Amino acid sequence: MVDFIVKGGWVLWIIMALSVIVVAIVIERFLYFRRIAVDEEKLFSRVKASVAKGHFEEALSICDQNMSPFSSMLRVGIENRARPEHIQKEMLKDAAGQEIPRLERGISSLGTISNIAPLLGLLGTVTGTMKAFGVLGQFGAVSDPSVLANGVSEALITTVGGIVVAVPALIFYNALVARVGNILIRLENQVNALIVMINSERDE
Repeated sequence: MVDFIVKGGWVLWIIMALSVIVVAIVIERFLYFRRIAVDEEKLFSRVKASVAKGHFEEALSICDQNMSPFSSMLRVGIENRARPEHIQKEMLKDAAGQEIPRLERGISSLGTISNIAPLLGLLGTVTGTMKAFGVLGQFGAVSDPSVLANGVSEALITTVGGIVVAVPALIFYNALVARVGNILIRLENQVNALIVMINSERDE
């Protein structure tokens, strides 16, 4: 394994560093999404029951027990329940928008790595090929094929390394983008539901 890494040259070290970053981002994102996962219908029902009784502090306490974007929006809606409906709607949209950076953190880096890893592999291919042709240019003819082996190995190993890093990075990037997209769609749909809940209870 060590010999494999050494033959890959300095480009392979960069690709390996990118692979570590990919693993770190993927683990952190899945732990984050697991942490904010919540039964939204159950949470909505609990908060609605507290609001219906006029127990607003209790409703806020329920929101604080959860780390999901939905609970954050519930808190904003309850805290601004006395404002006009159109202002409530704008504030809830702003609250949903503030969740986007937290949801998307690190994901763009995955997309970048999935794009540059194959290019780095190609760079390693070029440098390895140049090294092999440099040997030929220096000696004219080489009777020992092992003299060319280092350049050829670097060319092939970095190509493989770039692809091996890029493929999983692209898969996880698409998976995380889809997950964030679903969460944002749900948040957008929940804005109207929150407005209806807050104002119906206030009117009663």
